[in-house]
Amino acid sequence: MGFVYGIVALVLIGLLVASFFVRRHGETEKPRPGWRRTDEVFNDPSTNRVVRVWLDQSGERHYVPEVK
Repeated sequence: MGFVYGIVALVLIGLLVASFFVRRHGETEKPRPGWRRTDEVFNDPSTNRVVRVWLDQSGERHYVPEVK
């Protein structure tokens, strides 16, 4: 039984570590050509970065860190 708990713990730790390297939906490092810059800027509490919202041609939102 302890072996099963050990495996579950390893899987959970692996998922936690992997979450630090996976981008969230709509997050990117720089805007793509054709995206429109919006006036919406906010502080992302999970990364503590200032992020600007950009819209693509379909109206989907993308979050790009502001460069100072």
